[in-house]
Amino acid sequence: MQSSISIGLLLTTAGCTSVKIKLGRRVDLTQTPVASIDAKLPKGPGIAPGQKSPLVVTVTEPDGKVLQSEGAGGGKVMWRDLQVTASVVKVDNKGVVSLAKDPRVSDGKTGHVTITIPSHPGMRADLDIPFRYDIAFAANFSGARGLDGANGLDGLNGAPGTMGSTDPNNPSPGGDGGNGTNGSDGRDGGPGGDAPPVQVRVTLQPATSAAAHPLLQISASASAKQKLYLVDPQGGSLTIHADGGQGGSGGRAGRGGQGGSGGMGTPNGSSGQSGMDGRNGFDGPGGRGGLITVVYDPSVRPYLTVIHLSSANGPKPVFQEQTVAALW
Repeated sequence: MQSSISIGLLLTTAGCTSVKIKLGRRVDLTQTPVASIDAKLPKGPGIAPGQKSPLVVTVTEPDGKVLQSEGAGGGKVMWRDLQVTASVVKVDNKGVVSLAKDPRVSDGKTGHVTITIPSHPGMRADLDIPFRYDIAFAANFSGARGLDGANGLDGLNGAPGTMGSTDPNNPSPGGDGGNGTNGSDGRDGGPGGDAPPVQVRVTLQPATSAAAHPLLQISASASAKQKLYLVDPQGGSLTIHADGGQGGSGGRAGRGGQGGSGGMGTPNGSSGQSGMDGRNGFDGPGGRGGLITVVYDPSVRPYLTVIHLSSANGPKPVFQEQTVAALW
């Protein structure tokens, strides 16, 4: 059954592609002459750990007509007609380049992408992808948000009064309407979770050339989880959150039921009393922030301003200066 579904989807996809080619929205490179091929990252040549960037391929025909790849390129060249191989970075089947969050993957290296056209041997584009570390990185170890309280139940409406008689020769009073029941209270929100203590270690990675910058190697650890960062202090930063979790929202109060209307008669029955609305639940209390301890090498002292710490509802961060060896 699953094989049948997969084959059906494949045929549907193939059919859609054929229609797009016939309508001129896509081109079939196997039937298109190609003079040259080029590639670029339109958002800039570099990419930082954890980032993604679209790849755009440009194909030029012998008559000078330029075609671009689908997706970010907004063109007619299909990624399925191209072959992409990558080093250090990864490229998915939609031409999106990504770099792992772990800086050890990219440290001291340069990414590289090669694009070829299988139907046109010899056509090849090579693109070096430098790595950058001058962006705003963030590490979040904050406590979890509390659970929202359940809403109260609405009260039941009162039953209408029974009908009497308005016949002047045989009058009878209408029955009184029933009282509505009270709405129930909303439940209180749950407390926010406490953030764990966070241990931060920072050391300086010397510049590898006259044109390069010294970089900060940073390790942030909490609850047996470690996150590594490589930060260029010229434009880059790292914000570490160990905030107490926000309390859950209190549940909405249930509305009181309406009193039933009095029945018609001589005289009319009295309407029942409406039930009282319940009480809204209270928001849960916030959790406590975690203690952030920063141990930094003396060489890092001029660059401490690029490290931002947040431990809302918790103790003040602690800084300790001592020798810190290379972290990797």
